[in-house]
Amino acid sequence: MNGRRAKIAFIGTHGVGKTTLCYGLAARLKRRDVALDIVHEVARRSPLPINETTTATAQRWILLTQIAEELVAAARYPVVLCDRSVLDNYVYLLLATGRADPTFDRLVGDWLATYDLLVYVPCFAAPAPDGVRAADPEFQRAVDLRLNVELAARDVPVLRLADEGRASWLDLVEREAWQRVGSPQLELL
Repeated sequence: MNGRRAKIAFIGTHGVGKTTLCYGLAARLKRRDVALDIVHEVARRSPLPINETTTATAQRWILLTQIAEELVAAARYPVVLCDRSVLDNYVYLLLATGRADPTFDRLVGDWLATYDLLVYVPCFAAPAPDGVRAADPEFQRAVDLRLNVELAARDVPVLRLADEGRASWLDLVEREAWQRVGSPQLELL
């Protein structure tokens, strides 16, 4: 494959299907012979509290670990798919502390520029209990609302998936991703 380098992240609150889309896109790109790695959701491996009982320390660990894993993946593979972005992780930090941290705010702002595509997955149903992430729909909505506030305040370009088009989400994301990672077409003679 002679494709280009790209980093694509799925963003949104927990329990909306980011992981499913991330794995689906990975499978489709692999069928096109794209060498890629997935940065899995870091919070699931956190040794510190997550969800409603998280702490500033826990969220800082998650955010910095996300960045570290993205750096490693990008050093090894031309295409990196992220099941979350630093902005998602920062939103949980904001909800935990109730205020912005200037150092992390700048870091997140700078790091957002490293993504070639952010795919926003809307909140359309209450989260199903999975034993790790919060099942409280109010907390889920609070995360979604704060994420959208941050996206608007930062004027971050994102591919917004429409709730009513769930059946075609993967097709849409694949088309957008392929524009960034596919081999440029040769000009016709």
